[in-house]
Amino acid sequence: MGHTTAHEQPYLVVLGIAQDAGYPAAGCKRDCCTRAWAAAALRRHVSCLGLIDPQSGGRWLLDCTPDFPAQLHALDQLAPVAQRPGLSGILLTHAHIGHYAGLIHLGREALAAHGVPVYAMPRMREYLRNNGPWSQLIESGNLTLQALADRRQQSLNSRLSVTPLTVPHRDEYSETVGFIIEGPLRTVIYLPDIDKWERWQPAIEDVISSVDAAYLDGTFFADGELGGRDMAEIAHPYIAESIDRFAVLPASERTKIRFTHFNHTNPVVDPHGEAARRVRIAGHHLAEEGEIIQL
Repeated sequence: MGHTTAHEQPYLVVLGIAQDAGYPAAGCKRDCCTRAWAAAALRRHVSCLGLIDPQSGGRWLLDCTPDFPAQLHALDQLAPVAQRPGLSGILLTHAHIGHYAGLIHLGREALAAHGVPVYAMPRMREYLRNNGPWSQLIESGNLTLQALADRRQQSLNSRLSVTPLTVPHRDEYSETVGFIIEGPLRTVIYLPDIDKWERWQPAIEDVISSVDAAYLDGTFFADGELGGRDMAEIAHPYIAESIDRFAVLPASERTKIRFTHFNHTNPVVDPHGEAARRVRIAGHHLAEEGEIIQL
């Protein structure tokens, strides 16, 4: 039996870590975004993972964000392909703008892609079929819809598979899922959006124990972050709440956690600030663009 070397191992790469609006956000005049408008090195793309299998040449995106052009370019730098977009598939978590709006770039005004497989849950598929401009992408053959089902493993190729897990969220147009990603060596969960941990079964701690790394919703750091806006209307597990909840876990479990999907108001966007330091002291991590985990 042949031996797979490290450079042939499938892997994931973090292509974005910001909430749907990106960082900096449109129209924001607060210090958080003023800094990023002034210094391009501080800017971050919307939350997204890439999966790459060097052996087969397969490339997949988990979510298709408004930053699709830059994220596809980053994928091309890691794993060049002869034809564009060179995607074996796109897997969608839900129908909030940061997670599917990049599909527009598959259309005739941009890539004019042919038959890119887009994996989606039932309500998400119906939403794309029945609403323009997404329906036009299907009718024009730019993408083909592929079915996902809750907790049913979906093989991507002989070495990689994903399993969608339905989670509670603001499901105006579609379900919301996280993905368990399984490779030959490691298993990872990608869960950028959920309302609150206590509203979901199984317990998040049990999910963390079943994987090697956990990319979890870190949209906001704490209540009150949005000034006068009622944050209960946009429920997420605050990072401060997660730190408290996970404090009872052993260090080997806490270090698996990598928060992602940061709103522009979240103080962890400053990696040298007090909020980021609290995350590190708690034994967790903040996802970083370009980081790679072998699968």
